[in-house]
Amino acid sequence: MTGDSLAYAAPGWLPGGHLQTIWPALFSRRVQGAPVAFTRERRTTPDGDFVDIDWLTGSDALAAAGAPLLVLFHGLEGSSRSHYAQAFAGFARQQGLAYAVPHFRGCSGEINLAPRAYHSGDHEEVGWMLAGIAARHRAQGGGDVVAVGVSLGGNALLRWAEEAGDSAAQTVRAVAAVCSPLDLAAGGAHIGQGLNRQIYTRMFLRTMKPKALAKLAQHPGLFDRARLLAARDLYEFDDVFTGPLHGFAGVDDYWRRASAKPHLASIRIPALALNALNDPFVPAASLPRPGEVGPHVTLWQPAHGGHVGFAGGGWPGHVADMPQSVGRWLLQHVSAVTPRAIAAAGAPGAPQSDHG
Repeated sequence: MTGDSLAYAAPGWLPGGHLQTIWPALFSRRVQGAPVAFTRERRTTPDGDFVDIDWLTGSDALAAAGAPLLVLFHGLEGSSRSHYAQAFAGFARQQGLAYAVPHFRGCSGEINLAPRAYHSGDHEEVGWMLAGIAARHRAQGGGDVVAVGVSLGGNALLRWAEEAGDSAAQTVRAVAAVCSPLDLAAGGAHIGQGLNRQIYTRMFLRTMKPKALAKLAQHPGLFDRARLLAARDLYEFDDVFTGPLHGFAGVDDYWRRASAKPHLASIRIPALALNALNDPFVPAASLPRPGEVGPHVTLWQPAHGGHVGFAGGGWPGHVADMPQSVGRWLLQHVSAVTPRAIAAAGAPGAPQSDHG
């Protein structure tokens, strides 16, 4: 994958969707140079809870210099420590951008206070976080704002753009979704079968169940403990916990109403949806086709890449290519990074746009 192309060629030493998913997340190089550093901000939510936002250190100075801001919404059980969040931070640092990673509730390392958690269609929470982050950035003199969501975070971000319609442009200039399950029922069924069930479902439930039980200890009677303990896949977990907790009738109602795919034609700002056709989480047959999206939506669907993998280079590889391509696509839609911002970041040059 390059900045001016949709093509991605997986390294010969990394064949198949499973290896292209697992290896980059665990072993590939995330950033060039020094590790990225974050400064944490805590904000009180309208319901008296809190969310934690990790800002790339130096973002305030960049905003004061007029730099654009890149906001990243992480995936299921992700955080600013996730490999893709670190890789996008490296891209932001290189390009002289301010950068923020808001954490969905329960994902910043500390249990939240209110009963609610987070879910794949959480467009209201995304909208609240985006508005506050953009306002803070602009109050400091910062430039345009763009946002990217990964996996669950990408579906939620697109749902926000769909619901916001024309008003989305008041907050951000463009959005991108990376490896997002835009049809949640298809993705949920796919991850609950065969090898996917043995690897990924078990991995997610290993952290999601304890978090749910901690929430039950905070709020006794919130859900059926026995049913949660018996859940063996995401369908059963979402049916007892995620769906009812967030106002849905159950998992089927949740997955139907939270999916971004049926509403992509409603988006009124530039939006990119990147999905590898060999993603173990997202069946290729469920992906939107050009005739199913509106004129503002761009589809990138390379044959390889796995789930948020897209490793490049020689062994053990790096994960810089995807953030470079997605980031440069987003930067097509913002004003140029100012020379002051580039100097403040110590970046080697201005961002390149891909107009191909």
